[in-house]
Amino acid sequence: MNGRFEGWYFKHQVAGKSLAVIPGRADDSAFIWVITDKKSYSVLYPLSEYDKRADRIRVGNSTFSASGISVDIQSAELSLVGNIMYENLTPIRGDIMGPFRFFPMECRHEVISMNHAIHGTVILNGETQNFSVGKGYIEADSGRSFPSEYTWIHSNAFETDCSIMVSVARIPFYGLRFWGCICVVMINGREYRLATYKGVKIQRCERGAIELRQGKFRLHISIGEHTGQILPAPSSGKMSRSIRETLSCPAHFRFTQGNKCLFEGTSDYSSYEYMMDTTIL
Repeated sequence: MNGRFEGWYFKHQVAGKSLAVIPGRADDSAFIWVITDKKSYSVLYPLSEYDKRADRIRVGNSTFSASGISVDIQSAELSLVGNIMYENLTPIRGDIMGPFRFFPMECRHEVISMNHAIHGTVILNGETQNFSVGKGYIEADSGRSFPSEYTWIHSNAFETDCSIMVSVARIPFYGLRFWGCICVVMINGREYRLATYKGVKIQRCERGAIELRQGKFRLHISIGEHTGQILPAPSSGKMSRSIRETLSCPAHFRFTQGNKCLFEGTSDYSSYEYMMDTTIL
């Protein structure tokens, strides 16, 4: 696996509590990153303690799958033990990468479930956290490096059945670079896909705002105050870069088709990363 990484992102939210657990491996070690609204933790493991099979991933004494997670993570700063189970996953139709899945890419993205029910309990540094009657989200990344510049947002904490994921990134491609976009809006089980390979136009992308246009579809996102927790990120197969993710921040979403509003809502529990030096207007 020289020069490559792979990782999975399991997000859990309920009643003002958020927890993301990210297992994976790079060239030099296996790892589990844990993010809360207040802090992040990085726990490294020998590669011998990483095992990936068709239906699950194991790192140390913790296992992860589409059915749920069972964690037993111990370090100097972190003790996380417990189980969270998943029900009624909502996968998207086909590969989010579209035709780009057939080409060698710096980073490949996968959406496993846009929205699903969660139930279970974990004990985080002695504090019991109940995640029953909550919502979950799962995605994955693999490749050599995260994009040099990118932004990402996801939210499914709405009063109505809706889940929205957007990523805008600067993509190296056969010696060239372009701004690429992948986006899924899922409303009441119906999927809308906005993407570079479907002709999406990035009308605006700056800190705190994203606007996309594709045919008659428009997506406007306004992100409120966010600070974020620092996490390691891959560069040339090693976790040598730092990024910042806000696990829960306020954001307003408006998705329209022509003059018809398909969805409008605000969530205080949107997850957001902004790692860009360039503003797109």
